[in-house]
Amino acid sequence: MASQVTCSISGPIANLTLRNTERRNALSVQLLGELYDALGRIEANPDVHVVVLTGSGRAFCVGADLAGAPETRSLRRDSVEADTARLRSAGRVAQRLYEMPQVTVAAINGACAGAGLSLALAADLRIANRSAVFNTAFLSAGLSGDLGGIWFLTQILGAAKARELFLLPGRFDADRAEQLGLVTSVSDDEEFDNFTHDIAARLAAAAPLASRAMKQNLLDATHLPLAAYLGPETERMVRSFHTDDAAEAASAFLQRREPVFAGR
Repeated sequence: MASQVTCSISGPIANLTLRNTERRNALSVQLLGELYDALGRIEANPDVHVVVLTGSGRAFCVGADLAGAPETRSLRRDSVEADTARLRSAGRVAQRLYEMPQVTVAAINGACAGAGLSLALAADLRIANRSAVFNTAFLSAGLSGDLGGIWFLTQILGAAKARELFLLPGRFDADRAEQLGLVTSVSDDEEFDNFTHDIAARLAAAAPLASRAMKQNLLDATHLPLAAYLGPETERMVRSFHTDDAAEAASAFLQRREPVFAGR
């Protein structure tokens, strides 16, 4: 059986590609399992600082494959218990993408809908090409939503906008996604690969220990009250300050040159 997720690592950047191409990268059980395992391997690799997730062909991910064979889907109507177990496993994929220490980028290269949108929302940053089309889609299919999409979108855009997009589903383009703040930037299709590489390279050039510490601050900020947040933030700041990378950044600033970080 052909792999539905491929991973290539170039220096500090890991590129993950969804490859259920004929089904527009729909989230089969196989794809979700391979993606979970790939994210786990990357998470354990200290040399990887940035993860880019994209889709093959002309789609990022259209979510569940409602027309696919039942055995390929998480929800099959075989039993409530079995469907619940499979969907909980699927949700852990989005959770792993969201919580992993590396900075993550969803490079949205086409259709992005339903649970595919949920996956994109789990990334730290989202960029899109001009052909990208978005849709929350769940309610139109008589479904309430999965893979944390509503939670992620509420964190990103706020409760009112999350309610609007999920309760009034419909297609919207990349420019609208950028206006909403759902994606950080949009590139012309023919420039998208280079555009994605440039953003990943910029992220990878940051001090890796500080980047991981900042990622944890960002995660903590979503659920901790200020009094509980400030203690860990202070500890991470002090540890960052005592790294060789922080000293290198200070020297580079004074010498008017670009810093060279070693992750120490």
